[in-house]
Amino acid sequence: MKHYLIYVTFLCIGCISFAQKNLVADVKIQGNERLKTSFVKKIAALKPGDVLDSLRIEEDMKLLKRMPSISHAYYQVFHSHDNYYNVFYNIEENFTLIPSVNFYTTDEDEFAYRLGLYEFNALGRNIIVGGFYQKDIYDSYALNIRAPFLFSRNLGLAATYQDLTTLEPVFFDNETAQYRYNNKSYELLGLFRFNFRNRVEAGFNYFTEDYTFRGENINNRPELNVKKWLTKFIYEYNNLNYFYQYVSGFRSLFNFQYVTSTDDTLPDFHIAWNDFFYYTRIGKHGNWANRLRLGLSSNDDTPFAPFSVDNNLNIRGVGNTIDRGTGVIVLNTEYRHVLYEKNWFCIQGNAFIDAGTWRNPGGDFGDFGETQNLRVYPGLGVRFIHKKIFNAIFRIDYGHGITEDSTRGFVFGIGQYF
Repeated sequence: MKHYLIYVTFLCIGCISFAQKNLVADVKIQGNERLKTSFVKKIAALKPGDVLDSLRIEEDMKLLKRMPSISHAYYQVFHSHDNYYNVFYNIEENFTLIPSVNFYTTDEDEFAYRLGLYEFNALGRNIIVGGFYQKDIYDSYALNIRAPFLFSRNLGLAATYQDLTTLEPVFFDNETAQYRYNNKSYELLGLFRFNFRNRVEAGFNYFTEDYTFRGENINNRPELNVKKWLTKFIYEYNNLNYFYQYVSGFRSLFNFQYVTSTDDTLPDFHIAWNDFFYYTRIGKHGNWANRLRLGLSSNDDTPFAPFSVDNNLNIRGVGNTIDRGTGVIVLNTEYRHVLYEKNWFCIQGNAFIDAGTWRNPGGDFGDFGETQNLRVYPGLGVRFIHKKIFNAIFRIDYGHGITEDSTRGFVFGIGQYF
């Protein structure tokens, strides 16, 4: 009987302790105008009836601040009744109908540009819809839709149509040939978010690649017109935290693709790379940003190798697709410092070093250490930032190569380089 009374006493104490836990009466959304309240409640981890958990609320704040439609978010907690509390999510919205502009030039008189228009909060549900037009000697365009929360707070869909045409240098043993390259593709991806930090994308891409020799083909170089299927898998770990123009934390983005051709003369092909991002705040106005890319592909001895050395992708000032490889190591590091800030506007300066090396098609890992494959480009830049418009960062960077046969040039664009 004594033991029974002790058991009942502890049971009652446990019930009383549980009953006294602070609970959520309601999650209320404030400050939003175009962003739907029902959408914010749908994706929030905190629900009415849950235990009041500050860690879960903080994760919701980080998730909201990552969204293109939100420039900043914070929360407040107020007592409702008994042990119930109302939680208010306060949202500062971004303007989300955004033009995109990218153009660049080098000391070799190259000039190209890309103009686009994107809505990052279609239907008030964080759906991204838009497209671009590109002029890089030839005309190109693309249409995109991305709805990461289409079906639930964890499941979405993305679709893309692209018709991309460029002039591509193709490197043979004794010459560099110029090809008109066209890639027309249709892509469908499923998007799944496991939790706040981890998500995957998986799907298919059907595309046609056309390499047409430009000029008189006196050496009878190969031309291609091939239909291909691509299987894509992306895994992202994201623990970044945003405070307006400042970023801190770590992010890893892994991308694997397997390509099979309808032409039996072309072998199946795979490619994989991982981008590692690390950001940290330095003092009140400084931000150190880093991106490391490690990538490998099938090591076929082909002039059409997948990893390129390119002004707009990895090395600022280097030029437009000046080399190719079947492996890549690229490090971009820059220090960003706010020079002027007033309400919605700020000016940010940056000093950077872009460095990379490539494995030659059919080569070995020793190629990464060869001086002719190494590019190092330090430089300076400036950003003009509107804090209330998503990605409204106009950037100008000037890179100057210090390795052999280097170039120099400006790179202009919308958004941070990485």
